[in-house]
Amino acid sequence: MIINGAVIKEQGVTFAIISVKQHVTRYTVTTVNARLNFSYFFQNMPIILMSQNEHGTPHYVGRKDIVDFLKTIRVDQIPWKEYNIY
Repeated sequence: MIINGAVIKEQGVTFAIISVKQHVTRYTVTTVNARLNFSYFFQNMPIILMSQNEHGTPHYVGRKDIVDFLKTIRVDQIPWKEYNIY
């Protein structure tokens, strides 16, 4: 499976941000399951899920301090790359 994501180090905190479909961030159960599954590939770091609505507005789910930081930057400032995970 190929996912779009980024590993970012900001203010001494290294975290992963992963782009997901909007329905994943809409429901707590799917959010928890997705973060748990991705934690296997992005070990020992907080995982933030990001979805976008039809207007491209991002919605972040995860640790509050990291989400608050991500809200201050544009989505195109995130160093996205493709990850092949199996």
